[in-house]
Amino acid sequence: MEVLVLNSGSSSLKFQLFSMPEEHILCSGQIERIGFEDAKFVYKTVAHKTESIISIPNHKTGLELLANQLLDANTGIIQSADDIDIVGHRVVHGGKHFSDTTVITETVKAKIKDLASLAPLHNPANLEGIEVAEAIFPKAKQVAVFDTAFHQSIPEYAYKYAIPNQFLDDYQIRLYGFHGTSHKYVSEQAIAYLDTSHSKIITIHLGNGCSMTAVKNGQSIDHSLGFSPNSGLIMGTRSGDIDTSIIFYLAKKLNYSLEEISDLLQKKSGMLGLTGYSDLRDIEAEAQKGNKYCQLALQMNAYRIKKYIGSYAAILNGLDAIVFTAGIGENSALIRQMVCHDLDYLGIVLDETKNKEKSNRIRAINTSHSKVNILVIPTNEELEIAKQAMVLYHS
Repeated sequence: MEVLVLNSGSSSLKFQLFSMPEEHILCSGQIERIGFEDAKFVYKTVAHKTESIISIPNHKTGLELLANQLLDANTGIIQSADDIDIVGHRVVHGGKHFSDTTVITETVKAKIKDLASLAPLHNPANLEGIEVAEAIFPKAKQVAVFDTAFHQSIPEYAYKYAIPNQFLDDYQIRLYGFHGTSHKYVSEQAIAYLDTSHSKIITIHLGNGCSMTAVKNGQSIDHSLGFSPNSGLIMGTRSGDIDTSIIFYLAKKLNYSLEEISDLLQKKSGMLGLTGYSDLRDIEAEAQKGNKYCQLALQMNAYRIKKYIGSYAAILNGLDAIVFTAGIGENSALIRQMVCHDLDYLGIVLDETKNKEKSNRIRAINTSHSKVNILVIPTNEELEIAKQAMVLYHS
């Protein structure tokens, strides 16, 4: 059985085609910098690799490019669109409606669309991916795996906001949490690495979107993203935590509309607002050249992560491991070094040599006397989605 997994981020699209249940990867790749003239398309099979820089204005164009590549007579991997049995989609926000993997219907699509206001950078792209995939692979079963599902175990005292009860009771305004597929996958990998049934872990997902989860004995008990994927850490274009009074000030004193404020905080803030760049690789390169804005932004980014490590260590009442994952977490030795610096009071001591090493496998980058394991674990949201889609397909 062949399962195509589409993982649409706010400015990226990762994909893998699996032969299941063997978990054999037939092809994989990603599209980076969607919305820019210099977007990058990478497509890999066992025998072939294609890389190109091309203008990809939106996710629809990216998905059509992928479909053409999959069907290419020379380098494609399938003979017909009918070869695909399942298309598994990552969907960011499931609200109160979805706590499990779900077969996509018109009703499901309508609810994903309704929730777009809570995840405006993601749910529209997720829905677009679903609709394009339905057109290209009409015989495949379309399945949605929701980012919010893993965080259903967060207790009420942690997910409830201190606003009148009716807003939770009548309107389901609460912390939902996101990046759940990634946090679930890497926390399970960390637990297997630690070889214990009792564990206290902080998973740190750092990409264009960033989040952290406190995971106790395999269950999410708190998370940095909340009602929407805009709180917590400083992200590529999102502000993360701010004083809510800033919103009122922007509206009343500076005459910003609500749409303009939403656009500002979600698409023009974060590292982009601080530096003019949203890609951390560009920011690190500029910082090395002496760009003070980029240097300060990196400090702010690491400082925010450290604050969450401290708070989550407190609610976990101890710490066995911290896990770095996703594009930045796996690849930026600088960010890992800045985050772990001066955390020896918590028993977190980084090995500078190990930190600079590169690997596609799980690895520990702490010193031998560090009380806390510092792990770098490549996330594999696509495999997790494929596995969950297969379980649903056979249920």
